[in-house]
Amino acid sequence: MTTSTNKSAPGVTLCLWYDGTAEEAANFYASTFPDSRVRGVMRAPGDYPDGKQGNVLVVEFTVLGIDCMGLNGGPQFKHTEAFSFQIGTRDQAETDRYWDAIVKNGGQESDCGWCKDKWGLSWQITPTVLTAAMAGADRAAAKRAFEAMMTMKKIDVATIERAVAGR
Repeated sequence: MTTSTNKSAPGVTLCLWYDGTAEEAANFYASTFPDSRVRGVMRAPGDYPDGKQGNVLVVEFTVLGIDCMGLNGGPQFKHTEAFSFQIGTRDQAETDRYWDAIVKNGGQESDCGWCKDKWGLSWQITPTVLTAAMAGADRAAAKRAFEAMMTMKKIDVATIERAVAGR
């Protein structure tokens, strides 16, 4: 049994429910996002309703510095858009890299910078130019950026910049 290497004091950890694929998901996140890693894998000490002794039960991992636990709890619960990771990106290249990693690995596109990974977990890939425009003092520019975003799946940074500039 591999155990956790996280020796920090108790704190908040996101628990994400998977149907037997927590280790695969954690490995994908660790290989895709910075400040991400698999910290430990715990195997079931006995049979349980949706698994057998020795199966991977819990995977401890970090995504973008956020401590998570993947629980292989079975098919009862699915991820929904009610929970998502939002990733702020610096430019189009970073936006494309994360979007493509998620979508081209069995995921699916959605609207306004949202996509789902192959496990059904939602991600918002959001360039900082968009969030800055939306929060800025120029409310007309915010409205133009918002309206441009509403027409997109993956966010196009150049289009947002043109909208902010009023072009």
